[in-house]
Amino acid sequence: MNHFWELILGTVIALLPLINPLASAPTFLAITDGDTQARRLQQLRNACLYMVVILVSFLIGGTFIMGFFGISIPGLRIAGGLLVAGIGSAMLMESPRDVREGNPAEREARAKRDVSFTPLAMPMLSGPGSIAVTIGFTSLARRWTDYVAIILGIVVVAIIAYVTLRLSERVVRVIGLNVMQAVSKVMGFLILCIGIQFVVNGVLGIATDPEVIRAIHDALRVQ
Repeated sequence: MNHFWELILGTVIALLPLINPLASAPTFLAITDGDTQARRLQQLRNACLYMVVILVSFLIGGTFIMGFFGISIPGLRIAGGLLVAGIGSAMLMESPRDVREGNPAEREARAKRDVSFTPLAMPMLSGPGSIAVTIGFTSLARRWTDYVAIILGIVVVAIIAYVTLRLSERVVRVIGLNVMQAVSKVMGFLILCIGIQFVVNGVLGIATDPEVIRAIHDALRVQ
């Protein structure tokens, strides 16, 4: 039983700093700027649910899936980094919106926009780092109760993320749309930097892989 609770606590401690919902709050405010309160909460609930599904899926079948398709952790980081960088670039280069000027078409398009899966659930709440850590937990699971403990830890992290991001709604009402436009640009730049850093980490992971170093060394010896 002690091992059960240790796995729950260990999962929360390992995943919470990676997901870091407090740091994600400004980004959440920026990408849901202009949405109604009900719409924002709906997307937040869906994003947290998607996060649980994604992490549990990788916990149960992640090793098999990545092995079957030949996907490495550095490759996962590079792919996630490209996705994050694309989102940040779009936010940074986006032209001023016409919602404040009463454009019905723009309002309708924004009302239909769904960001709950991308970028909220992936890669914000369940990015390459949290997926890699979740896959790593499979080495600690010896029986089915261990998997249950890890899943409960993931659910606890999702609840913490939901409560933290839900409180960010009050900030939207206080600072207004003009400031949110500026925040969106700043966060777009930061997200772009984060995405590029993910790519750099993935490339460094490949470059420092012992097998890659051995292959380069063997190739140089042949020459």
